[in-house]
Amino acid sequence: MLRVGELVRHALADIFARGDIEDEALVGAVVTVPEVRMTPDLKLANAYIMPLGGAYADEIVAALNRHAKFIRGRVAPQINMKYAPEIRFYVDDTFEEAGRIDALLRSERVRRDLDDDGSDED
Repeated sequence: MLRVGELVRHALADIFARGDIEDEALVGAVVTVPEVRMTPDLKLANAYIMPLGGAYADEIVAALNRHAKFIRGRVAPQINMKYAPEIRFYVDDTFEEAGRIDALLRSERVRRDLDDDGSDED
């Protein structure tokens, strides 16, 4: 599953880099594909994407889902499998989650706990 997911991820990155998809929402958008998760039967690929800067992510995902059949046709020859997986696109929120965790770790409450050496000499 991981190997096929990486093959699909690289194929999607190539398609996005070449700009094969013609849609108003995708004009000038730089899209990254951090992860593709495959189902165990390899028939469905969940592609998580993030546009550069995170702007208009929902519109770009909607445009990619509209063109999913076209993208599947472009991916199929590159991955060399008996059946090309159906591709569904989602916004990758791991960057936001990492930012939220980083902000939590830098907060005063956590910093106070980390600065406390744990010695209670009362």
